[in-house]
Parts: sequence; C-alpha cells; structure tokens
Amino acid sequence: MHPHKPKLDRHAGSAANKDFMKSISQHKIDPPAVTGNMLAADLLDTAFLSYNGGRMREGCRLYAERMLAADCTVGLALSGALTPAGLGMACLVPLVEAGFIDWIVSTGANLYHDTHFALGMDLYQSGPNLPDLQLRENQVIRIYDIIFDYENLLGTDKFYRTLCRGEAFQQTMGTAEFHNLVGKYLNEREQQTGVGGKSLLAAAYRAGVPIYTSSPGDSSIGMNLAALMLEGSKLRIDPLRDINQTASIVWDAKAGGGTSGVFILGGGSPKNFMLQTEPQIQEVLGLLEAGHDYFLQFTDARPDTGGLSGATPSEAMTWGKVDPNKLPGTVTCYVDSTIALPLITAYALTRRLPRPSKRYFDKLPALTAKLEARYAEVQKERGE
Repeated sequence: MHPHKPKLDRHAGSAANKDFMKSISQHKIDPPAVTGNMLAADLLDTAFLSYNGGRMREGCRLYAERMLAADCTVGLALSGALTPAGLGMACLVPLVEAGFIDWIVSTGANLYHDTHFALGMDLYQSGPNLPDLQLRENQVIRIYDIIFDYENLLGTDKFYRTLCRGEAFQQTMGTAEFHNLVGKYLNEREQQTGVGGKSLLAAAYRAGVPIYTSSPGDSSIGMNLAALMLEGSKLRIDPLRDINQTASIVWDAKAGGGTSGVFILGGGSPKNFMLQTEPQIQEVLGLLEAGHDYFLQFTDARPDTGGLSGATPSEAMTWGKVDPNKLPGTVTCYVDSTIALPLITAYALTRRLPRPSKRYFDKLPALTAKLEARYAEVQKERGE
C-alpha cells in the first residue's frame, strides 16, 4: 500500500454517505409497466430514465418547462435532410404554429426540399439498399431511403427561377427577407392547391418567424440564384445582414429581461451561426452580455473527432456562447434527430399550451436599428 494513501473504511460515515447520495439523486428507478395506451409524453417521463433515454427526457423537460416560458426566445438550428423525410410538416410546422419556435437557422437544402411539398410534388419511402445505377438510369433521386422523381428537382428549380425573376426580388436582401418572400408565395400556392400545412417556409411566413441560411450558396436554391445572376438579375443575398439581425434578436430578448434558448438538431454551420450571436454581441460589438441561457442539442457527432460543431455546452461557454451560470440548463442527447424530433414535438404539444408568436420578422428593422444605436454608443465610449 502507498504510504501516503489513506485506507478507505467503507463502514464509516454511512450517514454522510447517504446524505451525499441523496444530494445527487433525483428519483428512485422504479418505473410503472409500459402499456399500449400511454401518451408519448407519459412514456418519456416514466420509461426514459437513463443513458441517452435519460438525456432525451431531460431535453424534453428543458424545452417544455423552461425554454417555452413566455419570456424565452427559442432559436432552432436545423441541419440534416429532415424536411424530405416529412419532419417539416409532421413536426416543425406544428411547433411553429404553436409559437414554440421564434427564429430559425437552416441549411438551404432543408428549405429547398420543403418547397417540393408546397408545390404538390411527391416523395416516397423506400429502403437504404437500392441499385443506385438503375436509379440513375431511371431518373430516380435517392436520399438514403427516400426516393423521388428527377422531375421534382427540375420543377422546383423552375419555380425558384421564375419566382425570383419577379420585381419584388430585384434587390439586395438578407436570407430572412428572401425566405419570407418565398414563404409568401408558397403560402398562396398552398391555399390554391388545398395542401396547407405542408411547408415550413409557408408556416414561418404566416407566423412571422424569420428563417436564415448560414451558407446561402450551399444548396439548389443558391445554385438557381447564381444562374439568375448570369441573366442580369439584381437579386443579391447579404449574409452580413443576417449576422446583425440574428444578434439583434438575441440582444433584444436578453436586454428586455427575457432569456434565450437554442434548440439544435444536428450540428454544422446552422449550429455555429446560431451560437455565434453571443460572441458577436460580446466580443465584436462590445455589448455587455453573458451567453445563451438554455442549450438543447440532439446529435450523433462526437467532440473528440472535431465533428461536434460548436462542441459541448461547456466548451461553448468558454467562447461566451453559453452563460456559465446557466450550464445546468443545457442538455446534449446523442441520438438521431429523426428519432428525437417527433418525440420532443409530441412532448411539448402535450405538456404546454400554445403561446403567441413573437413575430420577430416584423420587428427586424427596429431591432437592428436598436443594436446599431447601442453599438455606436459603445464605439464612442471606446474612442473608436
């Protein structure tokens, strides 16, 4: 035995041990039997107890009980091919309509494939092991186990080129303004065809929820806008406007005495673009802030490979992205988003009543002007 290592007496201090265990315990593991008539929310509360199941339960509760409070602004970061799998209409549209999402950062691909449904185009379930060469020869497109006709791409491309040749698009705009304008036309198309509730872009337009794309050139939408540029179109997308607008949303939420929560599906550029609002406010603009209050992420990436974009909540805290005093209000659940999203949607819609939309899109000019004025004051104080 090491001469300086004290001997552990497992029989001593049992009362103190019990007090310590009680201090870190939540509930005794003694769940009721699962039945065939349980609500999804009840199943999550009673049977999802440990491991990633436990984190799934904690994430659902964090979202429903704290992030959906009236004074919390919820941002959704959306990556992965979720809309072609039907999760836009099944989950995201109901969350937007319930007032449970206030602003969004999405990949362009999710919004492009969302458009298929508003235009009445069909996608189908299939299987993951398909003869890809035969698919190519028969003009069938595959996204893992989802298939659709190549004509869907051509038709959606034509829609965007035709729409964006219009006079309303002949200007410089941020991605929120662009997606809101597209959503307006998709909403009208849904009403004409009677397929309402299919499109996230249309739902966001109706609710005044701004949708941003952190990499506007990295999708078929961006590709079609680039083609219009060759025709002489005056449409220009300004991503720098997006940076200031997203920062102004978070700044307004926090400066007004409220809180900010981030709900992250996957990772990648949308995650970082959403989280960087706080370093933009603190580090670049020099405004007094501490970080997002709530952090909820569903991901299958790992931090040790460099693949967990923005990394863990604790690491993000070192950048000022997450308030260090709010780390207990963070959950990372290592699970496929296609599993997590339907579960948390069902949980939130069961446990919370709808809340009024904050309609941040309508407020963007005023919020950006407010941020600009405060930044000017800080520059003057700095002598810049």
